[in-house]
Amino acid sequence: MIVKNLGRVDYLPTEAAMRAFTEARSPETPDELWLCEHPPTYTQGLAGKAEHVLMNPSGIPIVQTNRGGQVTYHGPGQVVAYPLVDLQRLGIYVREYVFRLETAVIQTLESFGITGHRVAGAPGIYVRLDDPGSHAALAGPVPQDDPFRGLGKIAALGIKVSRHCTYHGVALNVAMDLQPYAGINPCGYAGMQTVDLATLRVSTDWPTVAQRFGDRLVAQMTR
Repeated sequence: MIVKNLGRVDYLPTEAAMRAFTEARSPETPDELWLCEHPPTYTQGLAGKAEHVLMNPSGIPIVQTNRGGQVTYHGPGQVVAYPLVDLQRLGIYVREYVFRLETAVIQTLESFGITGHRVAGAPGIYVRLDDPGSHAALAGPVPQDDPFRGLGKIAALGIKVSRHCTYHGVALNVAMDLQPYAGINPCGYAGMQTVDLATLRVSTDWPTVAQRFGDRLVAQMTR
């Protein structure tokens, strides 16, 4: 797998480049992993609803995309990973691919002493707000009207698969201005709290997280 660290790049030309790469690739084309961060941008998935953008006083661009999922936010201090993978050649299906993406996030967080959790039916990775290093599930029943009680979302996932090949990907929050998340229902969930590693008192930087995350994604996508 070829790994490319693009640095900070605008969202729209990056998405166009991913799409062009996927449309032009052949069964012999090597897989690639693009790591980057974007200027402030809201992106809507195919299932996105306009009402999930609550307010936008700063005029952050809202971009319609062809990935799955609802609205999310990209901004400086977030590692965005775009695996461009031929699933047929790797011998896995979409569900396994998503599981591997989430596993790479969990492994990256673990290297910083943070435990990532999956939530059934809600792609992405979450952490316990009361004890980010705990492996234990939250105590007590989860209220149906508040399935994310006690959790903060630290990584969002949205993918597109065309002719068995993936693009779009996963975003891991490192040290961001989290205020723009207050302007949306993140991933379509009202009131969901979004966190980053800095919120969890992890002292690190973008290059370190990008390197670790990239290494773990490569390991997950080449076996």
